[in-house]
Amino acid sequence: MITWRFSKSLKLVADLLRKHFSPLKLEQIVTAGRTFPVTSRVDLQRALEKLFCDRFPARLLGVHTEFGHETLTFAHMSSNAHHTVAVGPLQHDEIDIGEALSARCLRHGLWLSQADGVNFAVLITPAAQYGHTEGVSLEIAVPPGEAALELSRKFMDELERLVSQAGSYRGKVISLEALPAYHGRAGAVRVHKLREVRRDQVILPEKTLGLLERNVHEFIHQRSGLKKIGLAAKKGLLFYGPPGTGKTHTIHYLASQLRDHTTLLITSEQVGILDDYFQLARFLQPAMVVIEDIDLIARAREQMRSACEESILNKLLNEMDGLREEAELLFVLTTNRPDQIEAALAARPGRIDQAIEFPLPDEAGRRKLLHLYSGGMTVPDEVVETVVKKTNKASAAFIKELMRRSAQYRLQAGTEGPLKLAHVESALEEMLFSGGSLNRKLLGGAIEG
Repeated sequence: MITWRFSKSLKLVADLLRKHFSPLKLEQIVTAGRTFPVTSRVDLQRALEKLFCDRFPARLLGVHTEFGHETLTFAHMSSNAHHTVAVGPLQHDEIDIGEALSARCLRHGLWLSQADGVNFAVLITPAAQYGHTEGVSLEIAVPPGEAALELSRKFMDELERLVSQAGSYRGKVISLEALPAYHGRAGAVRVHKLREVRRDQVILPEKTLGLLERNVHEFIHQRSGLKKIGLAAKKGLLFYGPPGTGKTHTIHYLASQLRDHTTLLITSEQVGILDDYFQLARFLQPAMVVIEDIDLIARAREQMRSACEESILNKLLNEMDGLREEAELLFVLTTNRPDQIEAALAARPGRIDQAIEFPLPDEAGRRKLLHLYSGGMTVPDEVVETVVKKTNKASAAFIKELMRRSAQYRLQAGTEGPLKLAHVESALEEMLFSGGSLNRKLLGGAIEG
């Protein structure tokens, strides 16, 4: 990071502004500003580049200030006495948007431009509070008068339109990162690159697959028709079942298939920024909003230990209720403990419309899972059938780990060719007995043997 030594030899922004708006004095100019959420930073940068390229040829300057604990404004730049703001090189941040190349966004930028005989200036800078960035501040400065006022309004309206059209994160899998000093604000956007999951890699009972198909793919296909007759375009699903039965795996599958939907991943520790998530979901719709382990946020009120927990639950309920019926949002909530969820969430259509159980795999499911997780190994039929019988009540996660450990024993023995039963039995011994009952529980299976 460049450290600036401010001195009288530096060119000051205030002097350039005086020249740009001459013969007006700087205290006579009129400003208007808007603060954009941090999630709009890339789209705002692209919108500004388009505006100044297509409509308003401008001179772009880098600006630098001695202090960074508050939002820089034209008011700070208009005086040389208390807040030195100097002209310097343009500085950018590289923002990951889930593509081959990151997006380059200005930290501080000042555009000097003219339209219809009216000189104006636009300033972009981090929206800061007590040293923490909370978004992007954009301010436009114009001379007094109706013509300049109209120019200011048109510029802001066109900018908003371009930002709403850009959608750099649309169709991607993202989450928000809370600021280090917690005060309920999102800090940055993280783009996730989830593994691709195909339809044949989702090993679930036919009943479960049928519910998924009808409540996700068919619902989305029929969404426009439902909206035309005045019915809701949003839906809430609850995935429940023992740990390791494929709930998260299925979410990866849905995110892989719903490529026109933005997927937002919310963890229990991010409940303080739910409003930021819901705002972003509305902006990027159609969207899938995923909240895993919902029982940690929305446990039954009688089990809550403080008013703070109930306040967080009410925030979630209010956000879901506050969405308009035409919002094209799909909520997917997961839990291992459905009995502990607050009835106000689980027992009211419009919040959760369909619960889908993810049971432990049956014999047919375990057989498919063995082949799915065998990697490049050949597994003879007799080994498959023996393992299927020995893994009754095992979870999908248990079988996945079993195949990995079996492969380790195969490599350790230096054996080539098909997987042998001895390799699997060694892995089962280690997983079921050597580690004791706690290890069996951790690995996801109450094996009957």
